[in-house]
Amino acid sequence: MPELFDYKTEKVAHLIRQICQQRLGEVLVIGCGSGMEAAILAQQLGAHVVGIDVEDAFDPEARTIAELRVGDAASLDFADSSFDFVYSYHTLEHIHQPMPALQEMRRVLRDGGAFWIGTPNRHRLLGYLGSKTATTKEKIRWNFVDWKMRLQGRFHNEHGAHAGFSVMELQSMLQQVFSHVKEMTNAYYEEIYHTRLGLVKALEFTRLSHILFPAIYFAGRK
Repeated sequence: MPELFDYKTEKVAHLIRQICQQRLGEVLVIGCGSGMEAAILAQQLGAHVVGIDVEDAFDPEARTIAELRVGDAASLDFADSSFDFVYSYHTLEHIHQPMPALQEMRRVLRDGGAFWIGTPNRHRLLGYLGSKTATTKEKIRWNFVDWKMRLQGRFHNEHGAHAGFSVMELQSMLQQVFSHVKEMTNAYYEEIYHTRLGLVKALEFTRLSHILFPAIYFAGRK
């Protein structure tokens, strides 16, 4: 079985282990894309990981490590209380009605089950800089499109923008569904950029992080 690596996914797995000190048996990844992230989480967490996405574009190597399926986040094909943990990374912004998807995530979580959810930060100045697959030209073009939609007052997911949510927007949605919700944005960036911790903490202290951090993250429990 191949050993897969991705720096950011491994760092998130470390944060998840801190959140859930007990061993995770069953993990669901919503919007798993190629499935590589799900496979790395399986290896890092020592869990059985199921990943779903709307298209079957799964990596053959990832399929040997994680169980990958085509599925709809708003209508999960799993029984109630099937999972110990639900992971959703930059997926909610692509779902036309995110609340039913969040309610489905809660339904399939066991009592005491936890989650990790991240989306783009709608208040960001720039995005896509950390993308490993996009070219510089694509990143410039995507940011140009974002700013054009901002100026038109259309920088919202429902208008087709890759906008994401503000902290308050995402927190409000999560609090309507889950009993315990905690923002993890600062913890994420402190973990990812631990070698530049002073700079990260300075951005947090001056609140520039609200516009310079391109994504936001929350964790919590059912």
